[in-house]
Amino acid sequence: MEATDAARMQVRPGEEPWTHEEVARLRARLEEDVAAARREVRAVEAGFAELLEDPVEGAGDDSADTGAKAFQREHELALAYNTRDLLAQSEEAIERMNAGTYGICRSCGQAVGKARLQAFPRATLCVTCKQREERR
Repeated sequence: MEATDAARMQVRPGEEPWTHEEVARLRARLEEDVAAARREVRAVEAGFAELLEDPVEGAGDDSADTGAKAFQREHELALAYNTRDLLAQSEEAIERMNAGTYGICRSCGQAVGKARLQAFPRATLCVTCKQREERR
C-alpha cells in the first residue's frame, strides 16, 4: 500500500490519520500470519497423508487407544479448520488493502477504527456493528 493509500484510509472521530508506516506494519503482520497459517496447514495435511498411507497404524490397539487417537485426530482437524479460516481472513484483509477498502465496516460503511484494526487486523466490522451481530 502506498503512502497515498494510507492517507485515504478512514479513521473514527478523534483518531489520528493512518501513516504509511502503520499500514506497512499491518500489512507485514498479515503477510506473516498468512505464511505461518500456510505452513501449519501444510504440516497438518502432511500428517494426515502419512496416517492414511500407513494401513497398520493402530493395529492391535485396544478401544481406549483407538478412541484417544480418534479424539486427537478430530482435535487436529478442528485446529486445521480454524487455521484455514484465519488464513482466509488474513488473505481477504490483504485483498481489501490492495482494493482500497481496508478499514471500512462491511455493515455500516464507516471506519472500523484504527485501534481496532491494530489490535485485530482482520476485522471487517466496527465495534458497534460487531456488538449488534453478537447480540443476534
